[in-house]
Amino acid sequence: MSFRYSGYLLVGMLICDPWLVRATAQDRVSLDAIDLDATLPLDKLAAQLVSKRVVFVAEIHSRYDHHLNQLEIIRRLFQLYPELAIGVEYFQQPFQPQVDEYIAGRATEKEFLRAAEYYQGWGWDYRLYAPILRFAREHRIPVRALNVPNALASAVGKVGIAGLSGQQRASLPKEIRPADEAYRRRLREAFEAHGAAKAGAFEHFVEAQLVWDEGMAESAAAYLNANPSRRMVILAGSGHIAFRDGIPERLERRTKATYAIVLNSGDEVEAHMADYLLLSNKQELPAAGVLGISLDEDGECRIRSLSPTGSGAKAGLKRGDVLVEIDGQTIKGIADMHLALWDKKPGDRVRVSVRRKRRFRAVAVRSFEIELAGAG
Repeated sequence: MSFRYSGYLLVGMLICDPWLVRATAQDRVSLDAIDLDATLPLDKLAAQLVSKRVVFVAEIHSRYDHHLNQLEIIRRLFQLYPELAIGVEYFQQPFQPQVDEYIAGRATEKEFLRAAEYYQGWGWDYRLYAPILRFAREHRIPVRALNVPNALASAVGKVGIAGLSGQQRASLPKEIRPADEAYRRRLREAFEAHGAAKAGAFEHFVEAQLVWDEGMAESAAAYLNANPSRRMVILAGSGHIAFRDGIPERLERRTKATYAIVLNSGDEVEAHMADYLLLSNKQELPAAGVLGISLDEDGECRIRSLSPTGSGAKAGLKRGDVLVEIDGQTIKGIADMHLALWDKKPGDRVRVSVRRKRRFRAVAVRSFEIELAGAG
């Protein structure tokens, strides 16, 4: 893994084509270059970051190497300054007590994920985040659930802030400042990538993003203002952090805290988007053990389809079966299946019970011993 400065060096243009010589100043482009040999050793990077009260380390949610990079930054900063806290996007603020229970060692990982409704609220493979949370638990580093409730952001995305009920409006961040033009332009690109939408949908999309940004900034600021000796590492998606106009400037407005932005490598690099850029090779999670089924959830979990070569089909599961238990754990929703299987590997064996309709409307419960296969 290489750690690089994200400083930029302006370079001149070499004009050699006669047609280009006649180009006007308006026709010429502004050209920036990154010196990829200006490496910064990790210990020096940490020494610079520890001088800031807040360090933002952005991620692409699906990139395992990004989360490993985040953990390494946290390790180094904790060694230099143990009065550290971690703020995360992937837990909603109402579940702070459940996060505290896990960090304090009073709940198992599975109990924690169930109580914090992780799979209902976030859903990314928990193994991406487990090393960070286990490190925090081992060292009793406070972890703050920064995100606003999903239902609130979803409602804003559908009807806008003006369309919220009085009760919903009471849950909004106390101050929501408009997005500047540069931020709106980036949000427009993300919005249009999803295709056509109803009139006014883009403004609702922007408002939902602002509720996320302001809500996470407000939550982090409340903790920092109440704990003046603490510093914080904030982990969130790149769209909330890059260019400063998401969470960072909104947090600075509330705290005046000094901060630095660290981005992980992605598809694009632009000037002024961060203070530091981490370049790492893409790394995949180890294969997970799966049943090879897809489910419909409507008060129960019914098998919609099965992979013909998957472990579930080979063991005898059928389309229309309703999942009842996995290894003795009751399955009432898709999240329950994730909770039962998240730490399983290919080759692990599980006992799956299903409810199956038989002739003349009779229903029978059948159990299968299944050896999990890898995805794909």
